[in-house]
Amino acid sequence: MTTHNSEIVDVVIAGLGPTGATLAHLLGKRGLSVLVLEREPVFYGNARAVYTDDECMRVMQAAGVAKDLAADMQIDTPAQWTFPDGRVIGRYWQLKRRFGWPVINFLYQPWLETRLSDLLANHPTVKVVRGRELVDFEQDGELVTLTHQATQSCRFGDGDGSRVDLDVDPAPVTLKARYLVGADGGRSTVREKLGIGMDGKNFPEPWLVVDLEMKEGEDALRHIPYFNFICDPGCPVVSCPQPGRFHRFEFMLMPGQTKEYMEDPATVRQLLSRYVDPDRFEVKRKLVYTFNALVAREWRKGRVLLAGDAAHMTPQFMGQGMSSGVRDAYNLAWKLEAVLRGKAADKLLDTYGSERYHHAKAMIDISVRMKDFVSMSNPFKTALRNVAVRVLNATPVLGRWLREGGFKPTPTYKPGSYLGLPRSGRRDVAGTLLPQPEVRTFKGKRVPLDEVLGEGFALLGLENNPRVALSAESRQFLSALDTRYVTLFPFGGRPQGMGVQRFSPADLVEVEEPDEDLVRWFKRAGRGRDLIAVVRPDKFVFALVPAEQLDTALAELKRQLGWRPNLAAGQANVADMRKSA
Repeated sequence: MTTHNSEIVDVVIAGLGPTGATLAHLLGKRGLSVLVLEREPVFYGNARAVYTDDECMRVMQAAGVAKDLAADMQIDTPAQWTFPDGRVIGRYWQLKRRFGWPVINFLYQPWLETRLSDLLANHPTVKVVRGRELVDFEQDGELVTLTHQATQSCRFGDGDGSRVDLDVDPAPVTLKARYLVGADGGRSTVREKLGIGMDGKNFPEPWLVVDLEMKEGEDALRHIPYFNFICDPGCPVVSCPQPGRFHRFEFMLMPGQTKEYMEDPATVRQLLSRYVDPDRFEVKRKLVYTFNALVAREWRKGRVLLAGDAAHMTPQFMGQGMSSGVRDAYNLAWKLEAVLRGKAADKLLDTYGSERYHHAKAMIDISVRMKDFVSMSNPFKTALRNVAVRVLNATPVLGRWLREGGFKPTPTYKPGSYLGLPRSGRRDVAGTLLPQPEVRTFKGKRVPLDEVLGEGFALLGLENNPRVALSAESRQFLSALDTRYVTLFPFGGRPQGMGVQRFSPADLVEVEEPDEDLVRWFKRAGRGRDLIAVVRPDKFVFALVPAEQLDTALAELKRQLGWRPNLAAGQANVADMRKSA
């Protein structure tokens, strides 16, 4: 018997992986009612993703969970290309924290997923239901009607319902939501029911992944402390450190080697013995897999959207699969809130796919190139590669570019695809991610810039009060968007004297930057004086303009948002999540 729930939820998320959990945190912080349906009654319990970057830690900061997650991460680990005997061909590390966090962060996914899930209890408007799978949905212009039921077959749990919330009826349940987000993985039910195909490649080269846990002591891995691409033409290998007592090896299958042969315990032991003492480890998982490089042709149909692996599948060689899904969540969260709160028209959600598609595709492409780079088995080509890397490292400019990861795509949206002013030249920063330095407050506290900018739109002026240039109409518009006003000064550059106080309104935040990286960013990117950055809630730059052009830029923001005063009448209803889902 199907039961019906009269409650209307703002957003239903299918899937409680890192993408779905991050989106739930970001929406919950904004007070929206969220229901998360997770088909598995228990977590998988094994590592899949092992790495995330500074951009994604910044998203976790916005979600309010970064410090909790970072406590269980291994950070600032150099990445190397090496010979099998450990001799280094080339290195990659980046200690600068352009976006406020370390660039290299190795994680243990079961810990991360558990922590993300547990911390959702901080949001009273978010409800998580395990052991329930989405089985059907239909939509009209206003709502999505969906049905979920107790999971019929589980990959990781027993599926008997014993781990499901006791308040949940095991029978099918039908409810209504304003939006549905499919974050339900590469085998996405949501994507399948929408009839959306994927473009890209399925790569035939299989790899064996072996996840290890040290039995005792801490010296079993002292000789391999870094992340290594082991460039062995006889068997390319990835050696990946993880927090705690965990470590991962990946071995490329060579011609003639079968899945059954590679997963045989004797083969696994022989492969591991080249690098560690197998007796000192427990094999947590051994699995031969192939990988995909695919992107969904559409990311939205009406009130249903895709995110994470449901929208794109990324080879593991740059560690960007999970990270791309986290970026999806940040891009989508503020746009859903803006539409649901009446701050933007529904068309704003079209920019989610247009912005994220190209950046996700760029990450897939660089991952494929890295795969080709590290998995060479032709002796002549591998020799050329090794010489090329050594020459690059020995060249000052190119060596720094390689070591600092200049090959990684920057967080920049493709021209014509993003919410923002068109870029007028190479130095224009519209559609790029704003740096996040540490800034010093009036009281002498050092805080990350995003804590000052807040969760909504912000105007950030370099040594000027961005409010001064605003018309009354612009002030009214920005007030409706809950905009923050911030002035940035160089270190020691705050104005002084008795006459200053009357020019500092109470809602203007003044900070100074000790390292002055953002100050230099302004000066490189802008032209003229009194520069003001219009910063989106996801910290991408809508525009950087002189004060006299600010009203014009805001008029364009209003147009692109589809904003009009009577939209506010359509504010979201924060549902009472204590009701049964």
